[in-house]
Amino acid sequence: LSGQGDVLGPALIADPAVAGVTFTGSHEVGMRIARALQGPPFPRPCIAEMGGKNACIVTTAADLERAATGIVRSAFGMGGQKCSALSRLYVHERVADALLAKLLQQIESIGIGDPARREHWLGPVTTQSAYDNYGRYVALLRGGGARLVTGGEQLRDGVLGRGWFVRPTIAEAPPEHALWNEELFVPILMMHRVASNEAAMELANRSPLGLTAGFYGGAHEVGWFQEHIEAGVTYANRPQGATTGAWPGYQAFGGWKGSGSTGKAIGSFYYLPQYMREQSQTVVE
Repeated sequence: LSGQGDVLGPALIADPAVAGVTFTGSHEVGMRIARALQGPPFPRPCIAEMGGKNACIVTTAADLERAATGIVRSAFGMGGQKCSALSRLYVHERVADALLAKLLQQIESIGIGDPARREHWLGPVTTQSAYDNYGRYVALLRGGGARLVTGGEQLRDGVLGRGWFVRPTIAEAPPEHALWNEELFVPILMMHRVASNEAAMELANRSPLGLTAGFYGGAHEVGWFQEHIEAGVTYANRPQGATTGAWPGYQAFGGWKGSGSTGKAIGSFYYLPQYMREQSQTVVE
């Protein structure tokens, strides 16, 4: 069915012929659907993938060139407009400046424009609403004690004025800034310097969402990261993407905490049985 979600969704959920719902979208809407399906005429399952506020940790043992490549790809690829996009970056203070220099070097080389042209790596955000949100988030960052390292511009000159083009943005922000807890869906990466790996982990796990997470550090630190991070899909020392780029058909994909409603990941052994009903059968002949 094609149409507005706020029209079709309630009608489908209210129909008793609908045995259950699979949903991909925001945490707010997913929870609303899950609650509705627990009401009359009887409880029905809701299998929801509800986005993420995905974090990456960089330690002093990281390969910074590899980290910069993966961070740029995950934070700004597709304009940051996917649930697995990198949104939060926690970097050890001893390597923060060196990492920023490499990030800025890569960002400066990004071509912005019509994504159908080979020379353009970054296209527009999808809607005017996203474009307006970008401007609002930049204003909130500037007004909330954050420092814009790069970006923060809505692009209107020349052919870029024909679409919703914005510049990739990195902002250093204090840990109490409200946008650490909001899923942005635009090319904005928030960064914070930490004094220890443990401080980075504590901040990374503060989010009520837990879809994907990334890590750049020494081989001896990877096990520690995987043991303590609260996310359903994790990547370590991966230049292809800090938090993005799952392999459908090879890797299970699903979130913890507020990112998933069942704890059963798409592509795992446990996912399809959610669509089945058990029936105990006894026959006496």
